[in-house]
Amino acid sequence: MNDTAPPDRTAAPALRASDADRDRVAELLAGALTDGRLTQDEHTERLESAYAAKTLAELAELTADLQQGTPAGAASASLPGDHELRATGTGHENIVAVLGTASRSGRWLVEPRTNASILCGSVELDLRKALLSQREVVLQCAVILGSLSVVVPPGVRVVDRSSAILAATDLSKVDGTGADASGAPTVSIRGVSILGSIDVRTADISTGGA
Repeated sequence: MNDTAPPDRTAAPALRASDADRDRVAELLAGALTDGRLTQDEHTERLESAYAAKTLAELAELTADLQQGTPAGAASASLPGDHELRATGTGHENIVAVLGTASRSGRWLVEPRTNASILCGSVELDLRKALLSQREVVLQCAVILGSLSVVVPPGVRVVDRSSAILAATDLSKVDGTGADASGAPTVSIRGVSILGSIDVRTADISTGGA
C-alpha cells in the first residue's frame, strides 16, 4: 500500500525529492481533483510542477492548501493508521436500527455519505475521534418513531437540511464557533424525521459519550 502523506514541509529546503515523493503528491492531487478541491486546469498545472520538482520543499508548496481526509476534531497532521483506515472506504455506509440500537464511536471512517435508517430504534454517532473522508460529509436520515444522536467535536460545522414531520430536530447544543469559517469540516444532515427526533451536540473528547 502506498503512503499518500505529502512530503514534510519542515524538511530542509535543499533535500532532494525522490520519484516516490513525486508519486505521492500526484496521488494527493488526483484526490483533490476528484472531490472538487482543484479544477482540471489547476490539477494539470500542479501535476506538471510535481514531476518537475527537484526538492521536497517544492513538492510541499503544491499540497500546502490540500488535505486528504480530515480528522473531525482538527485539521492537523494525519494520525498513525489513517491511510489504512481510508483504504477501507467504499464511499457510503448504511446504518440500520429496527427495534434496536446501532452506534459508531472511537476511531472510525465517516464515508462521504452515511445512510441512517431508523424504525422504532436509535442510532448514536460519535464523531469526536472519527476521520472524515472529505471536508463535507452527508448524513442521510430516515427516522421513524426513533431517534438519532450525533456528537461532533468543536470546530466542526453542522448544516441541517432535513425535514421534520411531527418530529423534533435539536441543534441548539452545537457550538457555533468556527461555523462560518471557510473550509471548516462540515456534517450535512439531510432526509426526514417522522414522529422521531434528531439531536446534535458539540462535545470535547474528554466529555462522556453520546
